[in-house]
Amino acid sequence: MIRSEAVMRNQLRPLFDRVVIKELDPDRVRRSGLIVPPGSDEPPPQHGIVLAVGPGLDWWDHIGVQMPVKPGDHVVFPASAGAWIEVDEERLLVCRVGELLGVLERVEDCPLCGGRGPETGDVCPVCGREGSVTSS
Repeated sequence: MIRSEAVMRNQLRPLFDRVVIKELDPDRVRRSGLIVPPGSDEPPPQHGIVLAVGPGLDWWDHIGVQMPVKPGDHVVFPASAGAWIEVDEERLLVCRVGELLGVLERVEDCPLCGGRGPETGDVCPVCGREGSVTSS
């Protein structure tokens, strides 16, 4: 008789202004398009997917500040960010949201140009895409 045991998985719930990030494979990072200049003494930035987000700091609500990232966001962070921990044999980064360098977004998501194709040769100051840039 085969005995089936339920496997209990744990989930890390970050506190305050912390986020939990799963690092992406280095091969996938190279496909993202970010380039580190040669001769840089710093290790290249790392990439990951936000798994969980804390509620923020208690005073944020009083002035209308919200967490700038959400679960599923593709973020870039320095190699020195936060603390690496292991949960259920999975390596996760826990860091403060202020340590993140940015969120990688598709060009179609650009808030200024919306990812429109080149028309007049202008360059969008937000995403760098060439094309027509008009504010709506």
